[in-house]
Amino acid sequence: MKAGKDPMGRAIADYYKDGKAARLRVFSPILDEEEIPVKMLFRPLEEMPTLEQEALNHARGSILDVGAGAGCHTMALQAMGKQITAIDISPLAVETMRERGVKDAREQDFFTLNGQYDTILMLMNGIGIVGTLSRLSAFFMQVDHLLAPGGQLLCDSSDICYIYEDEDGIIDLTGVEGYYGEMTYRMQYKDTKGEAFPWLFIDPETLSEQAAAHGFHCDILARGEHYDYLARLTRHR
Repeated sequence: MKAGKDPMGRAIADYYKDGKAARLRVFSPILDEEEIPVKMLFRPLEEMPTLEQEALNHARGSILDVGAGAGCHTMALQAMGKQITAIDISPLAVETMRERGVKDAREQDFFTLNGQYDTILMLMNGIGIVGTLSRLSAFFMQVDHLLAPGGQLLCDSSDICYIYEDEDGIIDLTGVEGYYGEMTYRMQYKDTKGEAFPWLFIDPETLSEQAAAHGFHCDILARGEHYDYLARLTRHR
């Protein structure tokens, strides 16, 4: 990714340098404009949501943190004395992680990575990088390539059916083309505008079905208060 097309990386770099950042804006064709609080990307372990804390407690062995951003999960695991590699496609984010003290931070696309890991960590809906349900076959193939024997993938996501809920609490998906969890986003930070990208929110039932179809077992380890959940994927024995 080029620095000129890297709004999140620029926001992360600014916050680390100055202790503050401008608005990191998020646009979607079907949702109102949103904002990612950049400070949240630097949160310590005690300020992380319960699902994320539980995921870190389950992480073991050689760990891969996918889409590590500013490196908050990586740094928490390093502080626990765990062996971890952080990857992100943002060069500015990777540079910031290294400056913060992340021992192994790499500018790397998950889908072209080689190596063997006991735990693959995909938090803050990190599985969203899959983009669409149709790419899950390539995703599971890569997970199978990267996981060491007996390894696990820990990910959180959300069932976003609630955005189609009417005033009576009825979810109406009429007129939705394709899978309702397939979204498209674009980010902007100051004058830096990123390219539009697909992002997947996957409900736990669909994730379990897709995992089984690709030779994996899905355990739902915990559920949050607003359609979010933590899952563990392992190969079928």
